[in-house]
Amino acid sequence: MDSMEPKVLWNYFLELSKIPRGSKHEQAAAQWVADQGKALGCEVLRDPIGNVIIKKKATPGLEARPAICLQAHVDMVCEKNEGTQHDFLKDPIPVYRDGDLLKARGTTLGADNGIGVATALAVLAATDIPHGPVEVLVTIDEETGMTGAENVQPGILKAKYLLNLDSEEEGFLTIGCAGGIDTIATRKATWQAPKAGAKGYRLKVSGLKGGHSGIDIANHRGNAIRFLARTLYALQQNFEVGIALLQGGNKRNAIPREAFAILAL
Repeated sequence: MDSMEPKVLWNYFLELSKIPRGSKHEQAAAQWVADQGKALGCEVLRDPIGNVIIKKKATPGLEARPAICLQAHVDMVCEKNEGTQHDFLKDPIPVYRDGDLLKARGTTLGADNGIGVATALAVLAATDIPHGPVEVLVTIDEETGMTGAENVQPGILKAKYLLNLDSEEEGFLTIGCAGGIDTIATRKATWQAPKAGAKGYRLKVSGLKGGHSGIDIANHRGNAIRFLARTLYALQQNFEVGIALLQGGNKRNAIPREAFAILAL
Protein backbone atom coordinates (compact mmCIF):
# COMPACT_ATOMS: atom_id res chain seq x y z
CA MET A 1 0.00 0.00 0.00
CA ASP A 2 3.07 2.23 -0.08
CA SER A 3 2.24 3.36 -3.63
CA MET A 4 -1.11 4.95 -2.73
CA GLU A 5 -1.36 8.69 -3.21
CA PRO A 6 -1.59 11.11 -1.56
CA LYS A 7 0.67 9.33 0.91
CA VAL A 8 -0.06 11.61 3.85
CA LEU A 9 -3.81 10.96 3.62
CA TRP A 10 -3.52 7.17 3.39
CA ASN A 11 -0.91 7.06 6.14
CA TYR A 12 -3.34 8.82 8.45
CA PHE A 13 -6.13 6.44 7.48
CA LEU A 14 -4.03 3.31 7.99
CA GLU A 15 -2.73 4.51 11.34
CA LEU A 16 -6.27 5.32 12.51
CA SER A 17 -7.38 1.84 11.38
CA LYS A 18 -5.02 0.32 13.95
CA ILE A 19 -6.98 1.88 16.84
CA PRO A 20 -10.27 0.29 18.00
CA ARG A 21 -13.01 2.91 17.67
CA GLY A 22 -16.47 1.44 17.77
CA SER A 23 -19.17 3.90 18.75
CA LYS A 24 -18.98 4.76 22.46
CA HIS A 25 -15.50 3.19 22.59
CA GLU A 26 -13.58 5.74 20.52
CA GLN A 27 -11.71 7.68 23.20
CA ALA A 28 -8.28 6.29 22.28
CA ALA A 29 -8.85 7.16 18.62
CA ALA A 30 -10.07 10.66 19.51
CA GLN A 31 -6.93 11.18 21.59
CA TRP A 32 -4.82 10.01 18.64
CA VAL A 33 -6.51 12.66 16.46
CA ALA A 34 -5.76 15.30 19.09
CA ASP A 35 -2.12 14.19 19.23
CA GLN A 36 -1.80 14.55 15.45
CA GLY A 37 -3.07 18.10 15.67
CA LYS A 38 -0.56 18.94 18.40
CA ALA A 39 2.26 17.38 16.37
CA LEU A 40 1.36 19.74 13.51
CA GLY A 41 1.66 22.74 15.82
CA CYS A 42 -2.06 23.49 15.87
CA GLU A 43 -4.22 24.58 18.78
CA VAL A 44 -6.10 21.55 20.09
CA LEU A 45 -9.16 21.44 22.35
CA ARG A 46 -11.19 18.56 23.83
CA ASP A 47 -14.72 19.41 24.89
CA PRO A 48 -16.43 17.74 27.88
CA ILE A 49 -18.10 15.01 25.82
CA GLY A 50 -14.89 14.04 23.99
CA ASN A 51 -15.05 15.84 20.63
CA VAL A 52 -11.74 17.10 19.23
CA ILE A 53 -11.38 20.66 17.92
CA ILE A 54 -8.18 21.57 16.05
CA LYS A 55 -7.44 25.11 14.88
CA LYS A 56 -4.80 26.09 12.34
CA LYS A 57 -3.79 29.71 11.82
CA ALA A 58 -4.24 31.32 8.41
CA THR A 59 -1.45 31.68 5.90
CA PRO A 60 0.19 35.08 6.61
CA GLY A 61 -1.76 37.76 4.79
CA LEU A 62 -4.99 35.70 4.67
CA GLU A 63 -6.08 36.17 8.26
CA ALA A 64 -9.15 38.15 7.21
CA ARG A 65 -10.52 35.35 5.04
CA PRO A 66 -13.64 33.57 6.36
CA ALA A 67 -12.74 30.61 8.57
CA ILE A 68 -13.68 27.14 7.31
CA CYS A 69 -14.41 24.12 9.50
CA LEU A 70 -13.84 20.55 8.28
CA GLN A 71 -15.96 18.07 10.21
CA ALA A 72 -15.79 14.26 10.45
CA HIS A 73 -16.63 11.60 13.03
CA VAL A 74 -14.09 9.23 14.51
CA ASP A 75 -16.33 6.27 15.46
CA MET A 76 -17.25 3.41 13.13
CA VAL A 77 -19.87 0.69 12.75
CA CYS A 78 -18.44 -2.60 14.04
CA GLU A 79 -19.78 -5.48 11.96
CA LYS A 80 -18.14 -8.83 11.24
CA ASN A 81 -19.04 -12.07 9.52
CA GLU A 82 -19.97 -15.05 11.64
CA GLY A 83 -16.83 -17.02 12.41
CA THR A 84 -14.50 -14.03 12.02
CA GLN A 85 -12.16 -13.88 15.01
CA HIS A 86 -11.97 -10.17 15.70
CA ASP A 87 -12.40 -8.18 18.91
CA PHE A 88 -13.48 -4.63 18.03
CA LEU A 89 -12.45 -3.46 21.50
CA LYS A 90 -8.84 -4.61 21.07
CA ASP A 91 -7.90 -5.55 17.51
CA PRO A 92 -6.85 -3.29 14.60
CA ILE A 93 -8.91 -3.44 11.43
CA PRO A 94 -7.30 -5.97 9.02
CA VAL A 95 -6.94 -3.65 6.01
CA TYR A 96 -5.74 -4.96 2.65
CA ARG A 97 -5.62 -3.66 -0.89
CA ASP A 98 -7.64 -5.22 -3.70
CA GLY A 99 -6.82 -3.39 -6.92
CA ASP A 100 -7.98 0.19 -6.53
CA LEU A 101 -9.92 -0.55 -3.34
CA LEU A 102 -9.07 -0.90 0.33
CA LYS A 103 -11.00 -3.64 2.10
CA ALA A 104 -11.09 -5.38 5.47
CA ARG A 105 -11.04 -9.14 5.99
CA GLY A 106 -14.32 -10.26 7.49
CA THR A 107 -15.15 -6.93 9.15
CA THR A 108 -16.31 -3.46 8.29
CA LEU A 109 -13.50 -1.18 7.11
CA GLY A 110 -14.34 1.97 9.02
CA ALA A 111 -13.91 4.28 6.03
CA ASP A 112 -17.13 5.80 7.37
CA ASN A 113 -15.79 8.07 8.60
CA GLY A 114 -12.10 7.28 8.94
CA ILE A 115 -11.43 8.67 5.49
CA GLY A 116 -13.03 11.97 6.55
CA VAL A 117 -10.77 12.19 9.60
CA ALA A 118 -7.73 11.35 7.48
CA THR A 119 -8.71 13.97 4.90
CA ALA A 120 -9.04 16.69 7.53
CA LEU A 121 -5.66 15.81 9.03
CA ALA A 122 -4.07 15.76 5.58
CA VAL A 123 -5.36 19.29 4.94
CA LEU A 124 -3.91 20.43 8.27
CA ALA A 125 -0.58 18.81 7.38
CA ALA A 126 -0.39 20.44 3.93
CA THR A 127 2.16 23.25 3.59
CA ASP A 128 1.51 24.19 -0.05
CA ILE A 129 -2.11 25.40 0.16
CA PRO A 130 -2.69 29.09 0.96
CA HIS A 131 -5.67 29.30 3.30
CA GLY A 132 -7.60 31.39 5.77
CA PRO A 133 -8.24 30.16 9.32
CA VAL A 134 -9.02 26.43 9.36
CA GLU A 135 -10.85 24.50 12.07
CA VAL A 136 -11.29 20.74 12.26
CA LEU A 137 -14.12 19.24 14.31
CA VAL A 138 -13.91 15.49 14.91
CA THR A 139 -16.98 14.24 16.73
CA ILE A 140 -17.67 11.03 18.62
CA ASP A 141 -20.60 8.59 18.61
CA GLU A 142 -22.11 9.57 15.27
CA GLU A 143 -23.28 6.07 14.36
CA THR A 144 -25.36 5.37 17.47
CA GLY A 145 -26.90 8.67 18.41
CA MET A 146 -25.05 11.74 17.09
CA THR A 147 -24.30 12.62 20.70
CA GLY A 148 -20.95 14.19 19.82
CA ALA A 149 -22.44 16.58 17.28
CA GLU A 150 -25.46 17.34 19.46
CA ASN A 151 -23.23 18.38 22.36
CA VAL A 152 -20.83 20.73 20.54
CA GLN A 153 -20.70 23.79 22.76
CA PRO A 154 -21.97 27.06 21.28
CA GLY A 155 -19.17 29.46 20.46
CA ILE A 156 -16.36 26.91 20.42
CA LEU A 157 -16.20 27.09 16.60
CA LYS A 158 -15.52 30.41 14.86
CA ALA A 159 -15.83 29.23 11.26
CA LYS A 160 -18.39 30.80 8.95
CA TYR A 161 -18.61 27.68 6.78
CA LEU A 162 -18.61 23.99 7.75
CA LEU A 163 -17.92 21.14 5.35
CA ASN A 164 -19.09 17.75 6.59
CA LEU A 165 -16.63 15.17 5.22
CA ASP A 166 -19.00 12.27 5.92
CA SER A 167 -20.53 12.51 2.44
CA GLU A 168 -21.63 9.76 0.11
CA GLU A 169 -20.45 10.68 -3.39
CA GLU A 170 -17.23 12.27 -4.57
CA GLY A 171 -17.79 15.59 -6.29
CA PHE A 172 -21.16 16.31 -4.66
CA LEU A 173 -22.06 18.75 -1.88
CA THR A 174 -25.14 18.06 0.25
CA ILE A 175 -26.93 21.09 1.70
CA GLY A 176 -29.88 19.39 3.37
CA CYS A 177 -30.90 16.14 5.03
CA ALA A 178 -34.23 14.42 5.66
CA GLY A 179 -33.19 13.00 9.02
CA GLY A 180 -34.00 9.54 10.35
CA ILE A 181 -36.09 7.62 12.86
CA ASP A 182 -35.72 4.35 14.78
CA THR A 183 -38.63 1.93 15.17
CA ILE A 184 -38.73 -0.96 17.66
CA ALA A 185 -41.35 -3.69 17.18
CA THR A 186 -41.96 -6.52 19.67
CA ARG A 187 -44.16 -9.59 19.50
CA LYS A 188 -44.89 -12.24 22.12
CA ALA A 189 -44.05 -15.82 21.17
CA THR A 190 -45.75 -18.99 22.35
CA TRP A 191 -43.21 -21.69 23.17
CA GLN A 192 -43.81 -25.44 23.13
CA ALA A 193 -41.70 -28.58 23.09
CA PRO A 194 -40.84 -30.04 19.67
CA LYS A 195 -42.90 -33.01 18.58
CA ALA A 196 -41.56 -36.51 19.04
CA GLY A 197 -39.21 -37.53 16.25
CA ALA A 198 -38.41 -33.95 15.18
CA LYS A 199 -34.81 -33.25 14.19
CA GLY A 200 -32.91 -30.01 14.60
CA TYR A 201 -31.61 -28.07 11.60
CA ARG A 202 -29.73 -24.82 11.19
CA LEU A 203 -30.76 -22.74 8.17
CA LYS A 204 -28.40 -19.90 7.30
CA VAL A 205 -28.41 -17.08 4.75
CA SER A 206 -24.92 -15.66 4.18
CA GLY A 207 -22.56 -14.22 1.58
CA LEU A 208 -24.60 -11.10 0.92
CA LYS A 209 -22.96 -7.76 0.27
CA GLY A 210 -24.58 -5.81 3.11
CA GLY A 211 -23.93 -2.09 3.18
CA HIS A 212 -24.97 1.12 4.91
CA SER A 213 -28.68 1.46 5.47
CA GLY A 214 -28.52 5.13 4.50
CA ILE A 215 -26.30 4.95 1.43
CA ASP A 216 -27.04 1.52 -0.04
CA ILE A 217 -30.68 1.03 0.88
CA ALA A 218 -31.83 1.94 -2.65
CA ASN A 219 -29.28 -0.29 -4.41
CA HIS A 220 -31.45 -3.44 -4.20
CA ARG A 221 -29.01 -5.31 -1.98
CA GLY A 222 -30.33 -8.40 -0.27
CA ASN A 223 -31.38 -8.29 3.39
CA ALA A 224 -30.50 -11.63 4.99
CA ILE A 225 -33.28 -11.35 7.59
CA ARG A 226 -35.94 -10.81 4.93
CA PHE A 227 -34.61 -13.65 2.76
CA LEU A 228 -34.61 -15.97 5.78
CA ALA A 229 -38.16 -14.96 6.75
CA ARG A 230 -39.43 -15.54 3.20
CA THR A 231 -37.80 -18.97 3.13
CA LEU A 232 -39.33 -19.94 6.48
CA TYR A 233 -42.75 -18.76 5.31
CA ALA A 234 -42.44 -20.87 2.18
CA LEU A 235 -41.42 -23.91 4.24
CA GLN A 236 -44.39 -23.47 6.54
CA GLN A 237 -46.77 -23.73 3.58
CA ASN A 238 -45.66 -27.33 3.00
CA PHE A 239 -44.13 -28.61 6.24
CA GLU A 240 -44.74 -28.42 9.96
CA VAL A 241 -41.82 -26.25 11.02
CA GLY A 242 -40.91 -25.39 14.58
CA ILE A 243 -38.67 -22.35 15.05
CA ALA A 244 -36.40 -22.41 18.09
CA LEU A 245 -34.25 -19.38 17.30
CA LEU A 246 -34.06 -16.53 14.79
CA GLN A 247 -31.00 -14.30 14.67
CA GLY A 248 -29.61 -11.82 12.16
CA GLY A 249 -28.07 -8.39 11.86
CA ASN A 250 -26.16 -6.51 14.53
CA LYS A 251 -26.52 -2.78 13.84
CA ARG A 252 -29.54 -0.68 12.97
CA ASN A 253 -27.65 1.21 10.26
CA ALA A 254 -26.16 -1.83 8.50
CA ILE A 255 -28.04 -3.96 5.98
CA PRO A 256 -27.91 -7.52 7.41
CA ARG A 257 -25.67 -9.79 5.33
CA GLU A 258 -26.10 -12.89 7.49
CA ALA A 259 -29.01 -14.47 9.38
CA PHE A 260 -29.84 -17.96 10.64
CA ALA A 261 -32.64 -19.98 12.21
CA ILE A 262 -32.66 -23.14 14.34
CA LEU A 263 -35.55 -25.33 13.20
CA ALA A 264 -37.32 -28.48 14.34
CA LEU A 265 -38.59 -30.63 11.45
